Parts: sequence; C-alpha cells; structure tokens
Amino acid sequence: MEDLAQLCIHTITTKPWPIEIAIEKYHAQGVRGISVWRQALDGRDPFEIGKRIRSANMNVVSLCRGGFFPDPDPAGQQKAIDDNLRAIDQAAELGAPLIVLVPGAIPGQSLSKSCTQIQKGIEAILPRAIELDIKLGIEALHPMYADSRSTINSLSHANDVCEIFNSPNLGVIVDVYHLWWERNLKAEINRCGQAGRIFAFHICDWKTPTIDMLNDRGLMGEGCIDIAKIRKWVNDAGFNGYHEVEIFSDIYWQMDQIEFLKKIIEAYLFHC
Repeated sequence: MEDLAQLCIHTITTKPWPIEIAIEKYHAQGVRGISVWRQALDGRDPFEIGKRIRSANMNVVSLCRGGFFPDPDPAGQQKAIDDNLRAIDQAAELGAPLIVLVPGAIPGQSLSKSCTQIQKGIEAILPRAIELDIKLGIEALHPMYADSRSTINSLSHANDVCEIFNSPNLGVIVDVYHLWWERNLKAEINRCGQAGRIFAFHICDWKTPTIDMLNDRGLMGEGCIDIAKIRKWVNDAGFNGYHEVEIFSDIYWQMDQIEFLKKIIEAYLFHC
C-alpha cells in the first residue's frame, strides 16, 4: 500500500456515492487522502464527517470549492463573498486545511472587470482564512471555461494574483487537466514552488476527442497529458503532498463505482 501513500481521491470522482460510502470504500482500497466536494456535505455536520474520515485513518486534503466571485450586481458580489466565508468556516469544522477557489467568470462581462472582482473577493475573505489557518488555492481553469467559470486560465495568471497579495495563505492548485497545454508550465511551476505556493496537485487525463467540455475527463493514461512529467516538475519544485484524482465523467459515473475505484488505483500506479 506504500505506493498509494500520496493518493487522494476527490468525492466528485465517485459522484454516485454519498460521502459516507466514499470514505468506507476509499479506506478499504488503501487510499489515504480524500478531498470533499461541498455538496457532499449537504444535510450533514462537517465536524462529524471530518471525525469519520480521520477515524478511517485518512486525511482531509481539501474542500472544494469556493470562488465564483464575479457578478455584474454588487449584491451578487457580496453574496459570493458571504458564501466563501461560510466555506472557510465549513473547512475549519471539517478539518480541511485548504479551500480550492474556482475564480469564476460572467458571460458578456469583460475579463478585466471579472479579474478585478476576483481580487476584491479574495481580499475580502483572506483575513478570515488567515484567522482560521485555512489556505486558499487558486485553480486556473482551461481557457475553454473562460466564458463562465474562470477568467484565470493559466498558472502564470494565478501566480500574478498571488504575488499581489503575497500571503502564505494564498497559493495555487496545479491541475494537469487545466494546465497541460501551457507553454511555460515548467517555469511557472518553478515560480510558485520557489514561493512555497503550490498547495495542491490534481490529476486526470484529457481524452481525444473530448465529447463533453465538463464531464468527459479520463483516467490517467487514457489521454494525451504527460502526467508523470508534470508530476516530476511539481515534485522538483518542492511539493510533496497528495496527488488528487479529480475526474468529472458521465461515462464513469454510470459504471459500477467499485470497479471504477479499482481502475483509478490501477491507472495511478501505472501512469503517475
């Protein structure tokens, strides 16, 4: 099981399972880390779920997701800030050291205006994160999501935003699905690594052809991403945390989730 020592699985990956079943099944297969999708906590006490995870000898790696700050209406911007403040409190109750921030975007609103709103949102929530010792990780999304999910579409841009705040509680998520295409990726990984800002490493694969822009991610080794190379860059930059499998897939969500979990572990061992 030592080969799985750094394996973490995001609960959205096995979406059909309630979180209680995910904890049980991940533990049974030797998975050490779990990242929690906020919706998986609906109707549950985050503190009790955190206890259940730790009782299974697993670690909570992150809570996903916060962010989505842009809104043309100031009231909407404040609503997003309030939701992110709740997420920080929720992470503290759960025992999650990190919240993944998906920055957000608004169709028809300029990227520059959205970026300004993202920075204002981070500025508003960062003091609470510092107070509760919760890290915030900016996840740059692939440019195909620039219209409605993220105006931050490169690790370079995420690094730029982090440098504005220069806080040990604000860093980046290196997600191979979103960043594999970036021309200067190795240099940007080194850049955030030197600053101690690599907070998480997410893995899956880019299938060709992609039949759905959101829910057609592949198992590691199933697509065109050189995951092992990027993993080495991240390790060389000083990151020694978990490797989080995050797969959104209508195809895999329809199959037997135990078999899917076994495929995840096999793909991790052979392709990462």
